[in-house]
Amino acid sequence: MPKELHDIVDNEVKLKKISVIGSTGSIGTNTIDVVRHFPDRFKVLALAAGKNVGLLAKQIREFSPKVVAVLGQKERRELQEEVGDRSLNILIGREGLKEAASLTDSDLIVIAISGSSGLLPTYWAVNSGHDIALANKESLVMAGKIITSLAKKKGVNILPVDSEHSAIFQCLQGRKREEVFQIILTASGGPFRDYTIRQMKDLTPEMAMDHPVWRMGKKVTIDSSTMMNKGLEVIEARWLFDFPPEMIKVIVHPESVIHSMVEFIDRSVIALLSLPDMRLSIMKALGYPDTLGSDLFCMDLVNIGRLTFFAPDEERFPCLRLAYQALEGEESLTVALNASNEVAVEAFYNKIIGYTDIPEIIKMCMEKHKPKPISSIEDALEVDRLVKEMAEKIIKGEQL
Repeated sequence: MPKELHDIVDNEVKLKKISVIGSTGSIGTNTIDVVRHFPDRFKVLALAAGKNVGLLAKQIREFSPKVVAVLGQKERRELQEEVGDRSLNILIGREGLKEAASLTDSDLIVIAISGSSGLLPTYWAVNSGHDIALANKESLVMAGKIITSLAKKKGVNILPVDSEHSAIFQCLQGRKREEVFQIILTASGGPFRDYTIRQMKDLTPEMAMDHPVWRMGKKVTIDSSTMMNKGLEVIEARWLFDFPPEMIKVIVHPESVIHSMVEFIDRSVIALLSLPDMRLSIMKALGYPDTLGSDLFCMDLVNIGRLTFFAPDEERFPCLRLAYQALEGEESLTVALNASNEVAVEAFYNKIIGYTDIPEIIKMCMEKHKPKPISSIEDALEVDRLVKEMAEKIIKGEQL
């Protein structure tokens, strides 16, 4: 085992079998890297990915999973050629994804898919009674009450992978709910935290993708630049920890050393500090309830020198305000928020709309959407579909 990572807990532990849904994305590859460094702790049982057949083939050769799932027939043929094994059982489409997300032998399902496409795998994993390591905030944004209620019924642990929610999860350990005054989510502020509204009108996708701290996928990186990512995290925190929106605060912390904090009723604050590396929160989720040790992430506070904080500017970053507004209404409003944002971000990335058009499109969709309760996963998916159609029409200038 490489010297930079080592296990500081009892080595006589059961090998934990995991399934990674979205194994070729940013969170998925970081998860694979953690597994790679702890071969005596984890076994990869299933891998599911979309179109990155080349990387998936390398993961298959390295970990020999029992189940593999890809997007469609084309990807299956390409993968069989890459791996060189025509007998390899490769599942496709929704059914393949469902099998990988609910495999009976799994001990933990890692949901590493970004966007609304992560909702069904999350639901399937929880419904099958497996603990999940959740990196897909959209699952809780779209159907938070349904997912968390089902998890409670099934006795499933939802272990957060986002660094902010992992920090809150750890800060709350051993504390009573009634002791909490508020949850404080930290935000880096993204690459445009010092830009004026006027400057933002000329921003390009390439500029938005240049995050000053984190290396993430396209969608999450652009969301971070608009602070929609933080808005979605507020909604996720509301359901993960069952605190009302007014008890969830956001502050900007450019150094990204403090990942989040919990303030208690005596006004003391517990914060989690670490280097900004996603593998740390992944290690916490995969190892839970144990702690996996690491020599890779040694933090030198003297070298860091100073930690700064300031309030987010909701005039320059209206997406954060829109997320709080969505939480105040019927449950379908958060679905509408997420759906319209996904369409707007994709259009901006493809240079169809401007950067400041993103919150305007979201606002229009939220205003035109007729809010209603979400009583099933099908309800959430239907609202998602309808609002995405609405957002696309708005972008094309079509009449609604």
